[in-house]
Amino acid sequence: MRSLLARLRSDEGTAPVEFALVTPLLLLVGLAVLQLTLLLHVRSVAIGAASEGARLAAVSDLDAGRERTMSMLQASIAGAAIRDAVVRVDRSGPVAVTAVDVTVDMPLVGLLSPVAMTVTGRAVLESTSELVPGFRPQEIS
Repeated sequence: MRSLLARLRSDEGTAPVEFALVTPLLLLVGLAVLQLTLLLHVRSVAIGAASEGARLAAVSDLDAGRERTMSMLQASIAGAAIRDAVVRVDRSGPVAVTAVDVTVDMPLVGLLSPVAMTVTGRAVLESTSELVPGFRPQEIS
């Protein structure tokens, strides 16, 4: 009887059980960090492509800006996640800007279906004819 109680109180053989309990949790945390890294990378690439397309659209035409944005996205890891890219001229502020709205699917693994993320890149139009009516530049004296 004494040897049975001593065997039950000993720590022998607990390492495999602890390993089996802790390993799935560590694996889940590691995969979540990897997933977040991939999501942030796709977002960063989409913002860069939208900004580059907006700069090109500001100095040339809107179609060239959209084509540049799409080509940059398709050449990257975000190429499979592209939904749409829309180029527009935004005149809501004192200076007109070109804006490129890029919609991509967030690369989430799991039970969630693909969720869309939209990022926008903006650039000031280089033409003074695109100023908002009534805007007067300040004169420097």
